[in-house]
Amino acid sequence: MNFHPVSMGLFYFIMGVLFTYLAIHHAENGMWTATNMILMILATFDFAVSIRMFTFSYKIRKAKNNR
Repeated sequence: MNFHPVSMGLFYFIMGVLFTYLAIHHAENGMWTATNMILMILATFDFAVSIRMFTFSYKIRKAKNNR
């Protein structure tokens, strides 16, 4: 089952926002706890994948227009 890169980018962006929200909410107990660090790492990963998906979609669209 193939998904469009934009839909995958939106999915990862929403997950990044969710993990960022959870990290901020969990930071009341302390900023540098293991759980908070894991949430921040997951959010960073999700935002990076989201940017890559949007860039990939742009490159596909640009290649189709050049034909």
